[in-house]
Amino acid sequence: MLGINIGIDLGTTSVMACVEGKGIVLSEPAVVAYRKTTGKVMAIGRAALRMLGREPDSVEVVRPMKDGVVSDFTVTEHMLRYFIMQICGNKIFKPNIIVSMPGTVTNLEKRTVLDVITASGAGRACLIEEPLAAAIGAGIDITHPSGVMVVDIGGGTTDIAVITMGAMAVASSIKIAGNMLTDDIVRYCRRERDIIIGELTAEEIKKRVGCAYLRREETAVFAKGKDYFTGMPIDFEITSNEVYLAMREHINMIFEEIRNVFEQTPPELVSDIVEEGIVLTGGSAQLFGIDKMIEKLTKINTRVADDPVNCVIGGIGKVLGDTYFLEENGYLFKSRQDITGSITEEKEVF
Repeated sequence: MLGINIGIDLGTTSVMACVEGKGIVLSEPAVVAYRKTTGKVMAIGRAALRMLGREPDSVEVVRPMKDGVVSDFTVTEHMLRYFIMQICGNKIFKPNIIVSMPGTVTNLEKRTVLDVITASGAGRACLIEEPLAAAIGAGIDITHPSGVMVVDIGGGTTDIAVITMGAMAVASSIKIAGNMLTDDIVRYCRRERDIIIGELTAEEIKKRVGCAYLRREETAVFAKGKDYFTGMPIDFEITSNEVYLAMREHINMIFEEIRNVFEQTPPELVSDIVEEGIVLTGGSAQLFGIDKMIEKLTKINTRVADDPVNCVIGGIGKVLGDTYFLEENGYLFKSRQDITGSITEEKEVF
């Protein structure tokens, strides 16, 4: 096929892109700011993120992706078109794009992602599951007939998959991940401390003192917010144990889902996982102590992948030019006409 080959990790929190032969070329927050009256886009990516929580009534700042799927088609299209133009410039031929998606999505959600990608300027688009891409990006050889468990904890979803022979044998996806943990901190401060903080402040608190268990040596961080009753600015201190207690319920739900996936996994694959261990990927896998807690729960060696944030996009980059892998595993590149059903002939394989 003509056109350059691009891989996109279309996440709830951020959008990352790579180009065959060049590696990662773009990493931007998945945020768009536009005027409510005209619908005109004002800023995309980092520029829009700086407006979050600071925008006037006439401006709307949104995350067009929710829980790993498209929640606002038009805004997502504007965002992707802008990023694709940044990568491709004024090239004559439209690019061929591989896009990541959560491990378990409906056919309608798949169709929507394909449609928004082709509407944004792709000649042909293809979907690949995030856990599979994350495993490849983490350096795992997924082609052997032995099982490995990958837990990809992103911004909107946590994907848990047992991978063997280049495919997912068992998979689960829950809408509990980094963004929900951030919201937990916002709610805790309002409920327990009578302090209102913004999303960006809560995210910074989570990164600095967030943890997956009560730490023996408690740490703390100072933050700024406003008093719930007076509305006046306030400086306050919040400890790591407070942050853990705020997030505990949803962290335990992630652990419970890992247990559920083990219950569905055939015994031979469980034996393989015991030998190979569990690999954590995704930005939220960097939460302090989450690997230790999963290891304590499962009694299986658990490690965080090198560069967990870039595992998915790194895996997509590795398969961009691997025609054999894509053909063997049934990954089809579709044009906009293919998606809408106006072309019925056999789909072209990359």
